[in-house]
Amino acid sequence: MKISTWNINGLRSAVDNGFEQWLHQSSNDIVCLQEVKMQEDLLTSFWFSPYESYWNPSARFGYSGVTTLAKPDCKVLHVETGIGDKELDAEGRVLITEFDRFILVNTYAPHSHRELLRVEEKRRFCTQFLILIKKLRLRKKPLIVVGDLNVAHKEIDLTNYKTNKNNAGFLEMERQWMTDLLNHGLCDAFRLFHEDTGHYTWWSLLHDARNRNMGWRLDYILVDESLKNNVKACYHSPDQFGSDHCPVTIEIDFV
Repeated sequence: MKISTWNINGLRSAVDNGFEQWLHQSSNDIVCLQEVKMQEDLLTSFWFSPYESYWNPSARFGYSGVTTLAKPDCKVLHVETGIGDKELDAEGRVLITEFDRFILVNTYAPHSHRELLRVEEKRRFCTQFLILIKKLRLRKKPLIVVGDLNVAHKEIDLTNYKTNKNNAGFLEMERQWMTDLLNHGLCDAFRLFHEDTGHYTWWSLLHDARNRNMGWRLDYILVDESLKNNVKACYHSPDQFGSDHCPVTIEIDFV
């Protein structure tokens, strides 16, 4: 099975910039999108065919929102949204789809904001998300958590870690949240195959940052420890444009 996650930073814009071509050429079984910035409508059936789409849009038009696309043979057994926080859930940040062999959590974590104006919202999200993971564990089915978590976990996960110690996305609280997730029976699939620095999934639109590869690794695929040996590959696609983020893909064998 092949699963990709991508913060698309506006699905309408992405469709105008080759998203459909990428979707069909990538041959994914499941695609998780974040920051779709739109509601579900009749156009989406045309855009995504033959994929079936599942949505958790933001109540605020043109903001946030997550969508999961699954091929028809990937039968979705159950769908849930949110983390149990009324304010944050209105922003469309978590979409849970349960399949026969695993539970998939499509996630778009809040950004703490450049002036840390939303750091308390991020703190609440982190707390409630961990509670959600604990609850999902009770179902005795492996978890796969994907998406833009808006945190660079370690110093190797961003270009200028020394100057970002107190900045959003690299706060000690955010990094500890990532550690806590990994301590809850999950592993960072990308780091199973790549241990060095220089691998990023987001680049600023300023200062030619992408061409200079001055970025952050904010997008992850975390797999259940019980699936660790089933992972055959996990990689970024930095040459895929259409967003300031790039897709992250996992190839996993359930046989």
